Amino acid sequence: MKIDDYHMYHGAGLAQIAEHSHFTAINRIRLPDGSPSHSSFLINDGIVVYFKYASEPNQSGDYIFTFTQRHKDEIQHLDNYLYAGRVFIALVCLKDREICCISSEEINAWFEKRRAALNDVEEDESTVRVRLEHGHSFRVNMNMPGRRGQPLDEPDIVSRKSFPEILFEQ
Repeated sequence: MKIDDYHMYHGAGLAQIAEHSHFTAINRIRLPDGSPSHSSFLINDGIVVYFKYASEPNQSGDYIFTFTQRHKDEIQHLDNYLYAGRVFIALVCLKDREICCISSEEINAWFEKRRAALNDVEEDESTVRVRLEHGHSFRVNMNMPGRRGQPLDEPDIVSRKSFPEILFEQ
């Protein structure tokens, strides 16, 4: 079987999860149409991890993660109908070999802020920025609509050490 990039990039995160002392199982999640998800996995019995990856930071130093409407719908489906409150987004920053992990509530709050800044217009794609400066925690943000490099709000600060521990916290 051919190894796709996402197999390797998701595999790095899945290996860290499997090494955690509270890990017991991993399963593939099926989408509403019955097809397997290439991004989300069920961990143990009720924790979902949705993986996205970015190869390297842009010229501004931000890793850019693009969420299409299909991605947002999948996250919404997981959170609303299957695993409410236990869905996490793992943003894999390849060049720095780090994973920024946030909850679905946090990412949905960013999508809402952006929608509000666009006068309640839903975007086909939303871009989340993750900055990782040497010796600092992750900074998660989005741009103001039509303003490249101008933050939408104060960034969320995410510890570099939170993944995979955050998945197993009660």
